[in-house]
Amino acid sequence: MSAWVLPDHIADVLPADARHIEELRYQLLSTARRYGYELVIPPLLEHLESLLTGAGEALDLQTFKLVDQLSGRMMGLRADSTPQVARMDAHLLNRAGISRLCYCGPVVHTRPDAPHATREPLQFGAEIYGHASWQADLEILSLACDCLQSAQVASPQIDLADAQLVHALLAGHVLSGIQLHRLHVALAAKDKSELLQITRDVPERVRQDLLTLVQLYGDESVLLEAEKALQPLPAVHSSLQNLKQIAQHIAGVKVTFDLADLRGYDYYTGICFAIYAPHAHAALARGGRYDAVGAVFGRNRPAAGFSMDLKALVSVLEPLKVQSAIQSPWHDDVGLRKAIAALRERGEIVVCVVAGQSSEAEEFHCDRELVLVDGQWIVQVMD
Repeated sequence: MSAWVLPDHIADVLPADARHIEELRYQLLSTARRYGYELVIPPLLEHLESLLTGAGEALDLQTFKLVDQLSGRMMGLRADSTPQVARMDAHLLNRAGISRLCYCGPVVHTRPDAPHATREPLQFGAEIYGHASWQADLEILSLACDCLQSAQVASPQIDLADAQLVHALLAGHVLSGIQLHRLHVALAAKDKSELLQITRDVPERVRQDLLTLVQLYGDESVLLEAEKALQPLPAVHSSLQNLKQIAQHIAGVKVTFDLADLRGYDYYTGICFAIYAPHAHAALARGGRYDAVGAVFGRNRPAAGFSMDLKALVSVLEPLKVQSAIQSPWHDDVGLRKAIAALRERGEIVVCVVAGQSSEAEEFHCDRELVLVDGQWIVQVMD
């Protein structure tokens, strides 16, 4: 095997996609800033006990671990930025009021999340802390939609669910962390046989309600069906009303419901959503409410947020147009140097070509050139 072969699900990003990703990063951070979100940059690696505190088994299994050569302590490469941002909100910012934070940086996974996924996503996300109402859920969902709109994603569709439904149905019936994770995976996969296995020790009515969740997906009529089919618990009613209320405030995007889709890192506590688009292999954005995420850091603040992988996002977008450029000879002439500097200051791309050498690029098309006319360097259209 060649020494230059990269590990599975790890890939270089070449010029066209690299420019597209960088432009997306700027667009999405600018969109979040217009909502009042402040940029933070958490570290790529931390001491393992800090990085995984309260994160659950799923995130633990996704985390690469290594030994710090300075301290001898175990460290981890982050697999998700949300616990880090929760730590920053709890300990470094320590604000009494609402905090709106956003980030964009690489995360690393031990295994791909999906067959076509990278193990090195470039994760963009936004989170709001200190606001417990459905308005914060709506703001996060609206921001996620506006981010995808700024990226020119065509025909997005929102799937809504609520983790509180499962919590309400399981109230008083304790499942271990591993069992709860398996339950969420089985619900998302609509795997009834696995559900029956996991819930073999819970009361029959609870088991039947969980099996019913698997069938509750579609348009708003799903919420009416859920009201009739599930136990008439106050928390169930409240959850379904919140879903209906949020859906009524979303305009211009198709909204559906999948009450069994609770995929995530097991920290969702309320409304959760996934946003899909045609030709995408998986959801382009996922998010929701995770009020307990900061509790392990000593501040149990209400929290909601979302994240997306810019590499996955680029793969479903139309490629950017090749940029127009100006070709210039390579010369020590002072006038030429000044002309090139002036053009670049105006935002033009000027590619200097050494005599006898061609200039190759995927990103630029030289349709003009600098030529010397009557002692002046001027731009002319190339033949």
